[in-house]
Amino acid sequence: MRRNVHEVLAWASSFLRAHGKEERAAEWLLCHHLRTDRAGLFARWREPVDEAVYERFAADVRRHAVDHVPIQYLIGYESFYGRLFLVNRHVLIPRPETEELVLGVLKRVPRLFAGRKRIDVVDVGTGSGAIAVTLALENKALSVTATDISEAALAVARENARRLGANVSFLCGDLLQPIMAMGWTVDVVVSNPPYIPETDAAMLSPVVKNYEPHTALFGGRDGLDFYRRFARELPLVLGAPALAAFEVGAGQGEAVAALLAAAFPEAEVEVDFDLNGKDRMVYMTRPKNGKKC
Repeated sequence: MRRNVHEVLAWASSFLRAHGKEERAAEWLLCHHLRTDRAGLFARWREPVDEAVYERFAADVRRHAVDHVPIQYLIGYESFYGRLFLVNRHVLIPRPETEELVLGVLKRVPRLFAGRKRIDVVDVGTGSGAIAVTLALENKALSVTATDISEAALAVARENARRLGANVSFLCGDLLQPIMAMGWTVDVVVSNPPYIPETDAAMLSPVVKNYEPHTALFGGRDGLDFYRRFARELPLVLGAPALAAFEVGAGQGEAVAALLAAAFPEAEVEVDFDLNGKDRMVYMTRPKNGKKC
């Protein structure tokens, strides 16, 4: 029996709801398998779905509902800053909060580096390359290098840069070590490092815990290990003026700000809140003259 789009979507929505998953995921998966968008889906509301397509779609619905595989890994991409980024199990799925971090950098850079034709930026722990690629495309004055300790993640980031036409350089290595090894001084360091406390692992959704790379999730017992390392390494690579911008876990803003303030006593450090009212970004602005802005 051939089912039409409406019937297929109704079954999938009910199945997902019964397993505690968002019903909207049914639309995302069906759009992917029918190679259409949401408008096209509803335009074909009463059209039959090919049986082979239905079987592949139903298998993915079950993988998401029962096995907790993230939708983004099933369809192979996620939207970030208006662009589609390829993702797989080697990279963290880009989140809307990270878009706010990118926006914060893009707002601060013109003020801090007014008149500069080239601004050297490093995105540390780039994963899918979402931050690096977006910055490179949104501001042509930014010369962006992206680092990651995972070669598999860098392969995804390189492909995203190629597909989206972004001029980004890539280096493999741990945190700022590749930049230090090159002897570079840079203007901007931006990162969404692992910040989930290991003690919180049991509370994570299986969609996250069982599939997203743990090296991109957990930041030590209290979640602050990588920020401590940044506080030690940043003085070795940042020029003046300079900007450091970090995404942090909710409730970590003041602790991360204190680490940066201790490393850069002359700098202005601010904690910014996301659209949900959670402390989510920390910005450190290092002035050129050594005095606080």
